[in-house]
Amino acid sequence: MSYVIEQPVEARLVAAAPRMPNIPATLHYDRRDPFAVRMTFPAPATLEGVEVCWTFSRELLASGLTENVGQGDVRARPYGYDRTVLEFHAPEGTAVIHVRTGEVRRFLDATNELVPVGLEHLQLDLDHDLAELMRDAA
Repeated sequence: MSYVIEQPVEARLVAAAPRMPNIPATLHYDRRDPFAVRMTFPAPATLEGVEVCWTFSRELLASGLTENVGQGDVRARPYGYDRTVLEFHAPEGTAVIHVRTGEVRRFLDATNELVPVGLEHLQLDLDHDLAELMRDAA
């Protein structure tokens, strides 16, 4: 059984210019980190010219399909009929992107098949993780 789900999505960067360019992005889910999702933007799509990856909760992404959520570095909200807005806040500035809600739903459905919502804790091996922390501290 696979541990990882990756789904390319088309993101639309909201900028000051009237034209909103499309940029590639990839949503990632790894059942070994069952509460989190990652969204990665390739180097050519970033101002710094390096790949950028944001990690945030799967719950935030799911809730953002129907309501305005997030108070920190990542925020999400519905926009219109089939768009979801994701905001990424960093010291260098804020990136606002639109993603098709259908693509996000398809991704979340796949993550739910891999690890159902509410059962994430069953994927964690806390004894192993604690042993690793203790080994690293010694």
